[in-house]
Amino acid sequence: MRQLAADADVLIENFRPGAMESWGLGPDELFALNPRLVMLRISGYGQSGPYRDRPGFGVVAEAMGGLRHLTGEPGRVPVRVGVSIGDTLAALHGVIGILLALHHRHQSGRGQVVDVALYEAVFNCMESLLPEYSAFGAVRGPAGSAMPGIVPTNAYPCRDGGYALVAGNGDSIFKRLMTVIGRADLAADPQLADNAGRVARAAELDEAIGAWTAGRSVDEVLAALDAASVPAGRIYTVADIAADPHYRARAMLAEVTMEDGTLLTVPGIVPKLSETPGGHRRNAPRLGQDTDDVLREVGLTSEQIEALKRRGIVA
Repeated sequence: MRQLAADADVLIENFRPGAMESWGLGPDELFALNPRLVMLRISGYGQSGPYRDRPGFGVVAEAMGGLRHLTGEPGRVPVRVGVSIGDTLAALHGVIGILLALHHRHQSGRGQVVDVALYEAVFNCMESLLPEYSAFGAVRGPAGSAMPGIVPTNAYPCRDGGYALVAGNGDSIFKRLMTVIGRADLAADPQLADNAGRVARAAELDEAIGAWTAGRSVDEVLAALDAASVPAGRIYTVADIAADPHYRARAMLAEVTMEDGTLLTVPGIVPKLSETPGGHRRNAPRLGQDTDDVLREVGLTSEQIEALKRRGIVA
């Protein structure tokens, strides 16, 4: 491990705080070997504070970070987002931290520790949740498919059983939306000319829009709103994603060949860089696929590698 760290740019670990130190692989030891090393440490609660030693998983972080309280319908059990969003947000914050640390190293020549806590990564995406509470004592709760304080923005049922997501909350957009649904009276109502007035009458507006969408299919709703430049969209399933021409045009549906020759569709590269766009150079490695090559790079012989495998130290 020390041989690898001595020549590495970045080390990523997500053990419980203190584990690396107990093995003699803490920052002090590693920076003595490689002062330019960037060390990303991801844990449930961070490397300091009273909760640092608690075990942490993404679902717990989503709850502590404030997200789980906001999901679902009012008065119902808070629901999971549906993907491991806490883990993903922590990974993205880790990448941001690594890039910042590498930029600093380019200027200073020194590496550093990037400390990412799962719950903090979630909390960092909670928008104005804390200022709302600090300024007004407001505790935001779940709002279902609506967007609190932004009206009208909601998912509306359509004739074919689907839903159309409509975001008509801009002042001029709202007037175009009301015109499309045949409610010129609401478009001209001075009380609804700005968002504050629309928030006060959110239920009335949702009812009017819902009555219009209920008599039309999702495709009909979206065609009419698109023609009027009102932001709207369908709620995609993965089947919709796989069939969507925009996804394909943006190279977001990439095909790779598996070892047995079958084709597998995987997500494309995000974000898209003009000079270094990146791409799929090879499939994800099997566990231990690159072990021999990596260990040979740091000078181990085939006999030493086999000895480590027999002892279960490497895969």
